[in-house]
Amino acid sequence: MLQSAPTPANPPTQWNVAVLAGGPSAERDISLESGQAVQHALRERGHRACLVDPSENDLSTTCWSEFDAAFIALHGEFGEDGQVQRLLETQGIPYTGTAAKESAVIFSKTALKHRFQQAGVSTPPFAVIRETDDASHIQSRARQLGFPLVVKPDKQGSSLGVSLVESFDALPAALTACFHFGSVALLEVAVPGTEWTAGYLDQDALPLIQIETNHTLFDFQAKYQDDNTRYHFDFDVSSDVLLKIRHQADLACQTAGTRGLARVDIRVDQSLHPWVLEINSVPGLTSHSLIPMAAARMGVDLPQLCEQSILSCLRLASAARIKIAG
Repeated sequence: MLQSAPTPANPPTQWNVAVLAGGPSAERDISLESGQAVQHALRERGHRACLVDPSENDLSTTCWSEFDAAFIALHGEFGEDGQVQRLLETQGIPYTGTAAKESAVIFSKTALKHRFQQAGVSTPPFAVIRETDDASHIQSRARQLGFPLVVKPDKQGSSLGVSLVESFDALPAALTACFHFGSVALLEVAVPGTEWTAGYLDQDALPLIQIETNHTLFDFQAKYQDDNTRYHFDFDVSSDVLLKIRHQADLACQTAGTRGLARVDIRVDQSLHPWVLEINSVPGLTSHSLIPMAAARMGVDLPQLCEQSILSCLRLASAARIKIAG
């Protein structure tokens, strides 16, 4: 149960935590910002937290015996794609967030959407495009979906390389920008309507947020740089619509096998039907980030949220050891 504070009669032990941040991805700067926020938050709760940047430290030779757990604040490649999770598993160190196999699926938008379709999660129609595909094939797939379309890199976060495309004429430039972040692109039917996000810590749901921006998309600038982006916790929709949004977010997380902190991004169309876009298995924890904002709404500050994330992974590791011993 997510709580606004730990039970005073049973305060947590002081931990040594490796906060993994930075790394090699295009989201390095945001990751460092998240990591620094986590480090400060854990120290505020009395824990020892050391920032470890995989681009500057060889994790395979790190002395993990010094740490009780690793807090993963690595966004993008190496942090969200299962690589660092597998490395930490081989070292026997408990870590926050989703397991390696599930992380790899979530990080690939195309793999996740295929899984959504199989499980009955409501997600916009899409097509997979590769950099080697010829123009006629790309145009055929785009024509089948219809415009407007959203073009996304298969493996990238923070809306980098994402474009809204209104016609065939704009498609080549959008794909060029997209392929800067990898050789596979997702063409997805654009959903006119409103932007929502649903955060989780394990099975505990954080308050829904409706996002309002002047940008055509909730893009990198709107997420991290535009102070005019607005976040709403009071909604002008019925309770039935809110239940539908929550149901789809819950189903998405169950389907993907998330654990720890996770965030589900959703569009609600003009008929008030929710469409799940994607899941972020290592959501941002910066001053502009949605998970801390949602937690604060229910009285949980970032230090408490980070501490409860560590508690979650330590309990899971303890349960796994008991199972093996049994």
